[in-house]
Amino acid sequence: MGLVIILAIIAILAAIGALKSLKGKNFLGAFWGAASFFVFGWFVVMTLVHHGVPTGTH
Repeated sequence: MGLVIILAIIAILAAIGALKSLKGKNFLGAFWGAASFFVFGWFVVMTLVHHGVPTGTH
């Protein structure tokens, strides 16, 4: 589950980077930031949907 948390942080940072790149009219950077956000975000969402949030019991 630690990997999902790390990748969620990466997705959030990619979204911030995409917005800053778009603000600076750097369209290639905005594209790659948005693409990274969607890929990592999709992985995080599907992992949580498929495996669920851990309950703390084994």
